[in-house]
Amino acid sequence: MNILFLGDIVGESGCKSIKDNLPNIIKDKAIDFVVVNGENAANEGVGITENITIELINSGVDVITTGNHVWDQKETYNFISTQNRLLRPFNLTNESPGKGFEIFKSRNGFKIGVLNLMGNIFMKKCDDVFVSAKNFLKNNKLKDQFDFLIVDFHGEITSEKMAIGHIFDGFATLVVGTHTHIPTNDARVLTNGTAYLTDAGMCGDYNSVIGMDKENSINRFFKKESKKHFPAKGEASLAGLIVNANPNNGLANKVNSFIFGGALQKIY
Repeated sequence: MNILFLGDIVGESGCKSIKDNLPNIIKDKAIDFVVVNGENAANEGVGITENITIELINSGVDVITTGNHVWDQKETYNFISTQNRLLRPFNLTNESPGKGFEIFKSRNGFKIGVLNLMGNIFMKKCDDVFVSAKNFLKNNKLKDQFDFLIVDFHGEITSEKMAIGHIFDGFATLVVGTHTHIPTNDARVLTNGTAYLTDAGMCGDYNSVIGMDKENSINRFFKKESKKHFPAKGEASLAGLIVNANPNNGLANKVNSFIFGGALQKIY
């Protein structure tokens, strides 16, 4: 079982690279299931629209996770309940539309649970993520309701991400961090068989400031005349990981970082 997870898609550049390259990546890497974080996919670099959601799914994406920018495009609040492949953070308040967890079927017929969590520190207000994670594990068991479990932890703080990784170790196939837009170099299988990466990075133009136009961003730091942040439009790098998992126990055999195209391709 091969799972591809890609970090936050940023603006037109990231969306274009997904549409242009994902079908061939799925074929070349024998990918059975694809998850991307799409919370920055809109042209403005925040939120996601229904049209972009449909385009990503038509490009081969199975599930789209999100994070603190999930409602930044107002239309999302209305359409998310009818688009079950788009998730919002599980630990948002109960009044939030949509779902933070769902079970899907992979190309090779397995049931894949996808859980979208959001951290508490330096993020928008949400329920305690550790209590939410504990309650989830009480009611959902690997190899019971689903064959594999993927956890996207959208958060700012490395310590939160690592702690969640250890909490799910042995109970999830993969725990991967999103939000910071820079890929970390710590992909590994934890003690009890769960693949882990602190942050998947982004699918966007790395000749930027975390995906945003660099000159405009620098001007904002110097408090010079500038515009609202907007995405850089150069060639995107796709960043994330590939997990090979065991169908017998739902745990990871191995995990490797994945980088494709753009500025980062020239480094790796």
